[in-house]
Amino acid sequence: MSPEFEIIDHKRFRSAIVANARVELIHSGMRWSEGPVYFADGDYYLWSDIPNDRMLRWVDGGGVSVFRSPSNHANGNTRDRQGRLVTCEHGGRRVTRTEPDGSITVLADRFQGKRLNSPNDVVVKSDDTVWFTDPDYGILSDYTGNRGEGELGANHVFRLDPATGELESATAAMIKPNGLAFSPDESILYIADTSITHDPEGHHHIMAWDVVDGRKLANPRVFAVIEPGISDGFRVDADGNVWTSAGDGVQCYAPDGALIGKIRLPEQCVNLTFGGPKRNRLFIACASSVYAVYVGQRGAQYP
Repeated sequence: MSPEFEIIDHKRFRSAIVANARVELIHSGMRWSEGPVYFADGDYYLWSDIPNDRMLRWVDGGGVSVFRSPSNHANGNTRDRQGRLVTCEHGGRRVTRTEPDGSITVLADRFQGKRLNSPNDVVVKSDDTVWFTDPDYGILSDYTGNRGEGELGANHVFRLDPATGELESATAAMIKPNGLAFSPDESILYIADTSITHDPEGHHHIMAWDVVDGRKLANPRVFAVIEPGISDGFRVDADGNVWTSAGDGVQCYAPDGALIGKIRLPEQCVNLTFGGPKRNRLFIACASSVYAVYVGQRGAQYP
């Protein structure tokens, strides 16, 4: 068994890992890695290095190159159902889409006439709607964005219909919404609240919300409390397990909220995604480094 794996529930986590797979260092030297996303059609990974205002690309066997610089302090990334890159930009206080020709389309930068805070993480639902969190992290200082004043008076989770341009608030009930992901059948939207970062009495948990009629959120409940650290970003596998960042690496939670295992890392994990031709390789963004490890599960079908 690789020393990085910690099995808590042998029955459920042992089959979710590959016992002799090792965690591989992909690249280091970032100031704060975020937003990993995999492109199957090119077999490469992209991720954001927020304070350095750039996005990097890694090709297996081909090394690392700069994908975009400056990046408007890009944070979270995903792909839509047409394979286009969707990015949350702290610096631009907007969500953008990169078109096949490389041009950039602004999907959202205002809500009810007011500027967004600093879009953080994003996921695209099977109906093409774009769901993203909008806490104020990117306007609190000049380190990961541009210091500025919030105009909305709240930190929302938004739902955007790119076909109509309609932007609506799914909820403003969370203090600092951060990472988010749908369950495989999209009946549940998991959303992290990481408000402990600026309030010692704040939250460090993942909430589960029921998705009603494909667009409304209801019945919020605490899915998992993350210790140590916070759930900055996470993904869901095909069986509904939630693989989340944490202070000690990656933590894996079963659909019932039980912690079943960990992948221990030498630094704080920030975000992750499934990739590879079989979607069975975890690409893990940590504070200053990016790692990869093969696991026994496949990521859910959504980007």
